[in-house]
Amino acid sequence: MDAGRRLAHARRKAGLSQRGLAIASGIPQPAIARWESGRTSPTVASLERALLACGHELDIRPLRGVGVDRSVIHELLQLSPAERVRRAAIEASNMQRFFKRSSA
Repeated sequence: MDAGRRLAHARRKAGLSQRGLAIASGIPQPAIARWESGRTSPTVASLERALLACGHELDIRPLRGVGVDRSVIHELLQLSPAERVRRAAIEASNMQRFFKRSSA
């Protein structure tokens, strides 16, 4: 979802018209219309100001799964279900030994 669509969604949830958002944020209504229609994109500062006027905030978070090494998962998925169960049993045994030793 692009910035304009997110802004329009936040504005509607806040019960504001474009004009109402313009008054609340100090941003000209034609600029809000251009952003929401996708004709132009707001700067980060302008988007943040408009969202704050809607009672929302701009939140930046890392994407889920970015930086996760999935090579082991792909490797395990190549095994048969029986082989995965066999390996899981071996790992469970290893974990039990580890916990026994660490609690002693």
